[in-house]
Amino acid sequence: MQSKGSNYHRNATAGLVFRSPISALMLCTIAAIASFYVAGRLWQDAENRVYLSKELDRITGQGKSAISVDDTLKIIGCREQQKKLTALEMELAAARQEGFVSTHLSKTKTPPKKRPLVVIGVLTGFGRKNNREVIRKAWMTTGEALKKMEEQKGVIARFVIGRSANHGDSLDRGIDIENKNYNDFFILESHVEAPEEQPKKTKLFFAHAAERWEAEYYAKVNDDVYVNIDALGSALAAQLDNPRVYIGCMKSGEVFSEQGQKWYEPDWWKFGDGKTYFRHASGEMFVISKALARFVSINRSILRTYAFDDVSTGSWFIGLDVKHIDDKKFCCASWSAGGICAGA
Repeated sequence: MQSKGSNYHRNATAGLVFRSPISALMLCTIAAIASFYVAGRLWQDAENRVYLSKELDRITGQGKSAISVDDTLKIIGCREQQKKLTALEMELAAARQEGFVSTHLSKTKTPPKKRPLVVIGVLTGFGRKNNREVIRKAWMTTGEALKKMEEQKGVIARFVIGRSANHGDSLDRGIDIENKNYNDFFILESHVEAPEEQPKKTKLFFAHAAERWEAEYYAKVNDDVYVNIDALGSALAAQLDNPRVYIGCMKSGEVFSEQGQKWYEPDWWKFGDGKTYFRHASGEMFVISKALARFVSINRSILRTYAFDDVSTGSWFIGLDVKHIDDKKFCCASWSAGGICAGA
């Protein structure tokens, strides 16, 4: 006869044996799911780390700092613009080799237009009409003769003048009428005529002339100077192999520091204790090559002007790789054998 305790023990043991397989199966399932989950997260994290590592190497490679999306887009845009600029430069180089002839003109076999040798700017002012009439009769010519000089000799000559402080007044109207009759003015619309503004006027002439005409040289002349066009052409043709030349009758001279003197220089202290100007071309007439004219055009807003246009022009080229040519034929004090200019 079995006791009650023995029966209880057998029943409890049977219950444990009956529940154990189910518990083990659940534990295995849970463990498997957990293993897959952990493995998946580890794999995903590993992929993310690889991606982030590659991106970090790309962004910070070679010591570069991380950039934003906006900066990246700007860089891409700049690269596209650089490609376009490179293409344009190649087209420009090809155009230069062809003498600035467009595709349409090349197809029609129109001969390329000859580049002017020199653009002469005769700086004049209000009340100087008599001087202009003398110059027209002496060497600049008018009408068809002026066009012939441009076409056959490559010499373009224009009177250079600004506008009145009272824009549109009788002074301006007088110049407009004169220009309508002769068509030989180069009017600087943004410049106000004044004796003390002569250096700025000279700078604007070179800047705007370089933009309007593609010439080999640009010459500044006073309106009381006579020019030998043939002698000028010969002298300039001899310098065509020099890309950056500044030609004239070179001088230096004393710097006057006392206010009220005729040649007073407000910036006299910049020229040292000796109070002597650097070498520069005399203001009656001087010539610069196209490279220098373009330099003036590009940097016009930051080029310093002094009291006189000849000193100002000379100062612009001191720090540049420029060949200064001291040619006595440009000394306009009087006519000389083979002289290029002479004062009135």
